[in-house]
Amino acid sequence: MTDLFTALALVLVIEGALYALFPNAMRRVIAEALALPENHMRAAGLVAAMAGVGLVWLLRGA
Repeated sequence: MTDLFTALALVLVIEGALYALFPNAMRRVIAEALALPENHMRAAGLVAAMAGVGLVWLLRGA
């Protein structure tokens, strides 16, 4: 459970840093994401989730 909270905290650190360092770029990214069709967003989310699971599996040496 500690690993989960650590991972979530790291996500907040990375996202916070991106918004603090590149606010205009992040606005553009959000605007582009809003313009994408729902199916593309769903597919991108699925690919990202699968990549994350694969990385965790590789790093943890399952």
